[in-house]
Amino acid sequence: MQAAPVRATAIPSFTDTLRAVESLLMSGGQRTARRNAWTSVLEDRRRAKDRAEAERILDQAGQRVSVRL
Repeated sequence: MQAAPVRATAIPSFTDTLRAVESLLMSGGQRTARRNAWTSVLEDRRRAKDRAEAERILDQAGQRVSVRL
């Protein structure tokens, strides 16, 4: 007796599922705006992390300067 062939079906990731639902509910422009906004949030977080790291290094060196943005 021979075993039946096994078929592997990829289960979509949670992100893939959300994007599929998003594409059904929103027009293309809204999707682009949402992704651009999220990219901006991630970039702001990265800059904040870099700023905190620079402040830590300056504190350790005893050369802390105040920078206003």
